[in-house]
Amino acid sequence: MALPNPVPGLVIGYSYLWSREHARGQEEGLKDRPCAIILTSTPITGGPIVSVLPITHTPPPNSDLAIEIPRSTKQRLGLDDARSWVMLTEANRFIWPGPDLRPAQLGNAASIAYGQLPYTLFETIRLKFLTTLKTRAVTTIPRTE
Repeated sequence: MALPNPVPGLVIGYSYLWSREHARGQEEGLKDRPCAIILTSTPITGGPIVSVLPITHTPPPNSDLAIEIPRSTKQRLGLDDARSWVMLTEANRFIWPGPDLRPAQLGNAASIAYGQLPYTLFETIRLKFLTTLKTRAVTTIPRTE
C-alpha cells in the first residue's frame, strides 16, 4: 500500500521529538504518537516539507495553547478513549516521507494515517496555531533535513 499524501489535517503516526528532548541533545523521540499535519510546502526541488503538531494525553498548562480533540473524532480516527490535546506551542518539521513515520501495521505504509480531522476542528487548530506563531510562542524542531 502506498503512503498517503501529506495534507493539512491528516493525523499520522510519528516519532515526535519534543523540544525538551531536542534541548537535551536527543535526535529521536522517546514515544511514537499521533500527530496532526498543520502545514505542507513544496520546494522547487525535493519532497514536500511537512510540519506536525503533537497529540498528547497530558493536559496543557495553558488551555489557550492546546485544542482538545472531541471523543467522537478520536473514536473515528481509531485513537484511545483518554482525553487528548493537540499542542500548539511546538512542531516537528521534516521532508516527507522521512524515517520517523510509524505505521500501525508493519509493512503497510498507508497505515501511518489515522485519518483526517474534521474541517471545523482543523480550522480552529490552524487559526489558534497561527495566533501562537505570531506571538513567537512556537518552537519548531527540524528533523531529517
